[in-house]
Amino acid sequence: MKFTVELIIMNKEGVRDPEGETLQKYVAEKFTSKFLSTRVGKYLRFEVEGSSGEEVVELVKRLANERKLYNPLVHKIEVRVVGQDGGD
Repeated sequence: MKFTVELIIMNKEGVRDPEGETLQKYVAEKFTSKFLSTRVGKYLRFEVEGSSGEEVVELVKRLANERKLYNPLVHKIEVRVVGQDGGD
C-alpha cells in the first residue's frame, strides 16, 4: 500500500523562534490583533510504500533521526499518516 506521510519539525517549547516572532510582529499583528502567537517550522511530505500506517510512521521517524533532518536538542517532530492508496 502507498501512504502519504507528513513530517513536521518545530522548535521545542521554550526555544526561541525568531522567524515566528518576526512574522507575528510584522505580519500577523498588522493584520489583526486576534493572532496571539506564530511559530514557524518545516513541513515535509512523503509518499511511502508499506504494509501499515504504523510501519511507515516508524520508517519516516527513522529517516528523520538517522539522516539528521532535525536537531533533537531544540526541535520536536510530529509524524502522521494523512492518506493511503490501497492499490485497488
